[in-house]
Amino acid sequence: MYVCICQGITDRQILDAIERGHGSSAALADALGAGTCCGRCQDTVESLVQSRAKPTLWQVA
Repeated sequence: MYVCICQGITDRQILDAIERGHGSSAALADALGAGTCCGRCQDTVESLVQSRAKPTLWQVA
């Protein structure tokens, strides 16, 4: 599905970029341009980032 209509970015592209190490909204904005135009997709981008976030030591312990 399209997440960022302004830049034509899909959820698959965002998830692939996260897997390649772009693990923050700012990194995704730099890599793909997601969230850099109207901003409507920023919440969805952040949700995708959080869905793939690696647990920290404190979350595991």
